[in-house]
Amino acid sequence: MKKCILHRLVIFLIFLSPKAFSASVDTVITRSNAMKKDIKAVIVRPENYESASKRFPVLYLLHGAGGKYSDWLLNTKDKEAVKKLADNFEMMVVCPDGGVTSWYYDSPIDPSYQYETYVTKELVDYVDKHYRSISDKNGRAITGLSMGGHGGLYLGFRHQDIYGACGSMSGGVDIRPFPENWNIAKRLGPYSQFPDRWEANTVINLTHLLSPNKLAIIFDVGRNDFFYDVNVALHDKLTARNIPHDFIIRPGVHNFEYWENAVAYQMMYFSKFFNKNNS
Repeated sequence: MKKCILHRLVIFLIFLSPKAFSASVDTVITRSNAMKKDIKAVIVRPENYESASKRFPVLYLLHGAGGKYSDWLLNTKDKEAVKKLADNFEMMVVCPDGGVTSWYYDSPIDPSYQYETYVTKELVDYVDKHYRSISDKNGRAITGLSMGGHGGLYLGFRHQDIYGACGSMSGGVDIRPFPENWNIAKRLGPYSQFPDRWEANTVINLTHLLSPNKLAIIFDVGRNDFFYDVNVALHDKLTARNIPHDFIIRPGVHNFEYWENAVAYQMMYFSKFFNKNNS
């Protein structure tokens, strides 16, 4: 109970602080050679980016199915929410366009959907080349909402040389119960025809890639979310394998009211990771 009250107090202080927030937002065009197209991304720079000579940690923040690169800045009730968090935690936030329903896969059947390569290689290279980012896994984290929550853990688990921390908010961390939903079949092929492909590309079946304390992991879900059961199952599996992680259940459903609250806790978690590993 005391821990919960403390967390709420921290979030309260973050959002009601009288200081002015002046994070800068860049909308950039990045190139994906893997998909032979240009892709937009939003890059939030904290207020002290220009005045400080140091390099900054980066959080890659992914959108959900049906969304786009600007969702995290347009769909929160407080339109300044992500900018405030970037300022307070002194980190950059990169919001890529992940396609309407890419699931952040390199699709084996559609060459126009190679978003794993784009996010983990092409976009990271762009950010490290054009910004004063910490170009090391200890300065990178990745998370997202819903489809982006799947992406945060899927890419984090599979690319531990790129990201030192990963997370998920209301994530579709097991795609197998949803064979007809959100165009997943268009990325992997129908479950009825390619069950092995689905088994190999669902987050809950990737825990064999993890070793204790090699990757910082946080994920959460609302108690009334349709992804509640799969998130609890992932928590149980990680616990059985003795993989340290933070797992949070809080009141809420699958909407931006929940995610606006959740992202503040996750950025606090990632800030602690960055400070520990870059001091």
